[in-house]
Amino acid sequence: MSTKIFLPLPRFRNYVNALEALGAEVCFSRPESCGGLLLPGGGDVAPGRYGRENRGSAGIDEERDALEFAALETALRRGIPVLGICRGCQLLNVAFGGTLFQDIPGHRQQEEGDLLHPSHTVDAMLVSLYGEDFLINSSHHQAVERPGKGLIPVQWAPDGTVEAIRHESLPVFGVQWHPERLRHPTDGWRLLRRWLEEAESFQE
Repeated sequence: MSTKIFLPLPRFRNYVNALEALGAEVCFSRPESCGGLLLPGGGDVAPGRYGRENRGSAGIDEERDALEFAALETALRRGIPVLGICRGCQLLNVAFGGTLFQDIPGHRQQEEGDLLHPSHTVDAMLVSLYGEDFLINSSHHQAVERPGKGLIPVQWAPDGTVEAIRHESLPVFGVQWHPERLRHPTDGWRLLRRWLEEAESFQE
């Protein structure tokens, strides 16, 4: 039986393609039947959700925000693994009461594609996959400012930008980078594969 993963919106084909290539079944309805929730990248979370005025946020879609916050609430209630990628990582932080830097320099996608830069992690799972120091891709302009309740930063860029967060007790993990499209020199699919293995054990 393939692992069922809930993706709140069907339009993000790069995530769907990566998950299906790894043997998962991607669902766009009935999250209660899935073993994991993936929150994908995209536009910025509405800054009003973390008590701030707009100071550089763009691509805001409040209907999407509502859909994904509701999906996260369902996932947390069921206790299934959640993976947030880029915007998804930011949304996790906001959902747990944290705040975001709304516009940071040096991390945006370049004309030729994602920016690659080194990172350092203290997360045991990431270390087991990649070691303490490894290259990641970058395509964002927002990041975790104050971590949400229970969320612990576990990976950083050289400039101190938080690149991954983990909840201290819940199966909730977020990365600021894009494992679904990072294959060389770092194989981001190792992270997706490990997460799918975790989600499989939660599937009903």
